[in-house]
This record gives sequence, C-alpha cells and structure tokens, in this order.
Amino acid sequence: MFLVLGGIDVSKLSAIYRRIKEKMDFFDYANKLKPKAGRLLISEPFLADPNFERTIILLCEHNAEGTVGFVLNKPSLSKLSDLIVELSQLEHIVGFGGPVQQDTLHYIHRCPDIEGAVEVGEHIYWGGEFEQLIEKLDRGEARPEDVKFFLGYSGWSPDQLEEEIKVNSWIVSALTSEALVFDTPVDEMWRNTLKRMGGRFSMYSNYPVDPSMN
Repeated sequence: MFLVLGGIDVSKLSAIYRRIKEKMDFFDYANKLKPKAGRLLISEPFLADPNFERTIILLCEHNAEGTVGFVLNKPSLSKLSDLIVELSQLEHIVGFGGPVQQDTLHYIHRCPDIEGAVEVGEHIYWGGEFEQLIEKLDRGEARPEDVKFFLGYSGWSPDQLEEEIKVNSWIVSALTSEALVFDTPVDEMWRNTLKRMGGRFSMYSNYPVDPSMN
C-alpha cells in the first residue's frame, strides 16, 4: 500500500530525500582545526564565490584584529615587470592574492635572511625588505621559484572567517609545506592537497566543477 500525490510515488520521494540528505551530510565534515598563521584554507568543492573557487589560501596572520592570507593557486595576467618598470628583467607571474586592495603588491618567499620577514611556516616567510629580496633575485642568490608575488590579499574581519568555517565554506588544513607552496604547479595544488588529506577529502578532489555532472 502506498500513497501517490500528483502522480509521484511518496515512497520514491522519501528515497530521493534520503539520498540528498546523505550527500549534504557528507559535506558536513565539521572542521576540527582552527585557523591560524601557517595553516591552509581549502575551498569546498562547490564554493560559489568566483574569487575563491577551488583555491588554496595560505594564512599569514590570524588574531583578534582579523585574518590575512594569500591565494596560492590563482595566477593573474600580470608579470612583475609589467607592474614595476624598474624590474623589467624579472618575468615572475604575479598571483591573485585575493580581492582586497588589488593595487598593492605582496610576497612570500623561502629566503630566511631577508630583514623584517615573518616566518609563517617551516622555510616559508612573508614580507621583509623588498629591495633586499630583489637584489637576491638579480644576483641569482634566490631562484624565481623561491618567491611568490601577489596582487591584493584575502582578508576577513574579526570572527568573519570562523563564521564561514562553521557553514563549511572552508576546510582548514595543517599540511602546509615548502614543497606545496613553492614547487607544486598551481593547477594541481587544490586537488593534490585534498588527496593528501585522505578519506572523504580524496573524494572531494575528484568532484567535477559542475555539480550537475556528478
């Protein structure tokens, strides 16, 4: 005995509802790690914001005043030589660091002797004396792959990031490494990081960009 409403079998509707709920529950992964400097933010597979679609963000500052980080895997269309005429010899691709203050230039690197640089992870430094960094690049003491430049940054006001994490917009990861930040091709970074996390995250890495294709 079953009910039919408008030509639809209610028992079939229940089965469909269960499948949808199972999928939604699958994404309710309940972040256990808290954001802090040196950790990564990984966008969930279907995050709608085009600024952060399938991105990896390195957090460089997280405190009571807010959060600052840089998108690691979203190149811009600019080279450093396009932005600073005096640096015409440097053909570094500049990344999209985030939607905040895109008229500002930022950088991370693995040069421990740069004055004023802040260590945010093992062999990963943020900022420091710009002229000193450029001199190292000019003299060949630092390789192009030792530095990442960004236009703009990703920023959150106090408690804003925590609210976004609560609704599972971001996955927090402690798998930050020098190799990931500087040596991994940008088009492989998001997928490879999720695979390294294992479990359900490995499955996320294979989800198509268009959820209707899943």
